[in-house]
Amino acid sequence: MQIDLTGKRALVTGSTEGIGYAIARQLSRAGADVVLNGRSEEKTTKAAKRLESEGARGSVKPATADLSTAEGCAALVAQIPQVDILINNAGIFQPIDFFDADDEVWDRHWQVNVMSAVRLSRAYLPGMQKLNWGRVIFLASESGFNIPVEMIHYGVSKTADIAVARGLAKRMAGTNVTVNSVLPGPTLSEGVEAMLADEQAKTGLPLEEIAAAFVKQHRGSSIIQRASSVEEVANLVTYLVSPFASATTGASVRVDGGVIDTL
Repeated sequence: MQIDLTGKRALVTGSTEGIGYAIARQLSRAGADVVLNGRSEEKTTKAAKRLESEGARGSVKPATADLSTAEGCAALVAQIPQVDILINNAGIFQPIDFFDADDEVWDRHWQVNVMSAVRLSRAYLPGMQKLNWGRVIFLASESGFNIPVEMIHYGVSKTADIAVARGLAKRMAGTNVTVNSVLPGPTLSEGVEAMLADEQAKTGLPLEEIAAAFVKQHRGSSIIQRASSVEEVANLVTYLVSPFASATTGASVRVDGGVIDTL
C-alpha cells in the first residue's frame, strides 16, 4: 500500500513538536503540501525548516496563530483559506485535582481542545463539501473514554472532541468528506517527556523505561505495557486521511496500546 497525497493541502494545528509534528512529517513524506501551525512565529518557522530537511515531498508553509481564541482561529483561516485535510491536533493537558481546577482551567482546556477544532471545522468543511473530497481528524484521547481522575477537565474535553467528530461525519453524509477522531494512549511526546523529567532526573533511568513504568502504574489495562511513539500515532492518521480510508467515517479509532478495555 503506497499512500500518495500529492496535490492535497493539509493543515496540522499545534504541529511545531510532538504528535502534531510527527503527523505533519508523515503527510509531507506522502506528498501533501503541509501547513505547520504554532503560537510562536520563531518556533513555527524553525519547525517548517526542520520539516523541509527531513524528507518533505510537498511544500511546507508556517502559519502562526493562537488557536485558543476565536480571533486566532479567524487569523489562521485568513492566512490559509482552503485545505483538503484538517488535522485538529492543537491541545493542552494539565494534571490537577478536580477541586483545585477552577473555571479558568476548565475554560482554557475547552477553548483549546474543543473550540479551536469546532471553529476550524466550521471554516473548512464547506470548501471540502463543495469539492466533494476532504478529511478531518480530531486528535482525541483514550482519556475521552477512561476519564483520568487526575485531570477530569481534560478527559471531558476529549469526550467532546469524539462527539463533535461523530456529529460532523453525519453532517457530511453522502459526500466524499470523512470525519474521524483518533484516540492515542500515553504517547512519548515532548509534553509527556516534560511531565516525566523530574522522575528521570531522580532515577537516571532511560525515558522509555520511566514512561513504561508510568503506563503500568496509571494505565494498567495497557496491552503493550509501554508508551506509544509519536510516529505510531502519525502512521494511523496518515492512513485515515488517505484515499484508502474512504469508507471510514464517524469512527473513533484507537492507537492506545489496548488501554480501553472494551471489545
